Amino acid sequence: MIAAYLGRGRDSASVFDRLAVSSRKWYRSHLNRHNVIYISLNSLPANCTSYQQYITRISERILRDLKAAYPSYEINETDAIWDVLNDILESEEENVKFIFILDEWDFIFHRDFVTDKDKAEYIDFLSNLLKDQPYVELAYMTGILPIAKYSSGSELNMFYEYTMASEERFSEYFCFTEEEADTLFARYQTLTAHQKITFGGLHAWYNGYHTKSGKRVYNPRSIVAALTNNNLGNYWTSAGPYDEIYYYVQHNTDAVRNELALMVSGIPVPASIQEYAATSMNLTTRNEIFSAMVIYGFPQL
Repeated sequence: MIAAYLGRGRDSASVFDRLAVSSRKWYRSHLNRHNVIYISLNSLPANCTSYQQYITRISERILRDLKAAYPSYEINETDAIWDVLNDILESEEENVKFIFILDEWDFIFHRDFVTDKDKAEYIDFLSNLLKDQPYVELAYMTGILPIAKYSSGSELNMFYEYTMASEERFSEYFCFTEEEADTLFARYQTLTAHQKITFGGLHAWYNGYHTKSGKRVYNPRSIVAALTNNNLGNYWTSAGPYDEIYYYVQHNTDAVRNELALMVSGIPVPASIQEYAATSMNLTTRNEIFSAMVIYGFPQL
């Protein structure tokens, strides 16, 4: 969505003109005005069994796109992306800069074939691509795990990290606010003949988090799916880390089951949320288990 709004590649006014963003003063000045490089980092090549296959695919596709966008410039498949971008910046009459949008930057850390050496090389790749490069207008990355966890030195220290739990700024945009959920529910009431959902039901099923400022927020995917299907259900995809967390709950690590029972009964249980707890999934304390549950999308009971 962000790439569609900012990128020059296609006129997206017909999509965004009818949305709330069009009322902003800066709306027109950024609509389809920027060079955008969008990388979906959660895509693997066919039959991928190594980090080298993964990163080679990314490099080759970026170079291919740059070659198509700048046909007069000679680009070889062995060139480093950052060298090509710097050369384009220097050779073009205009000051060509790029906005980088990198989705799910931490995806590769959850793959079995990725070694510690691969992870270090991946951080170096991102650092070479983005840090202190004059062609970078803006870099925007999404992911679950904090960048600082894997960038122990200064490789990626140019990023600000925003989370719903630790920062007020932008926290309302991580999920649907109560007002937004209410607006969607009102639309559902208008459009749906045989309504099977109440707003109380939406609250019970899909509310469970608060922003740092105290606002209630709702899971967007679940709200949309429930109102579209006219049915309350579990629409959150579970895999990988979820199963590992279930292991700790099942074996009652640090008596965590007892406290989960209290929360189900409506009795609040305080916990110290630790952003890095979910990185290794080697959880030994209640705080680490609760932290992992929050980080991977389990609602606060």
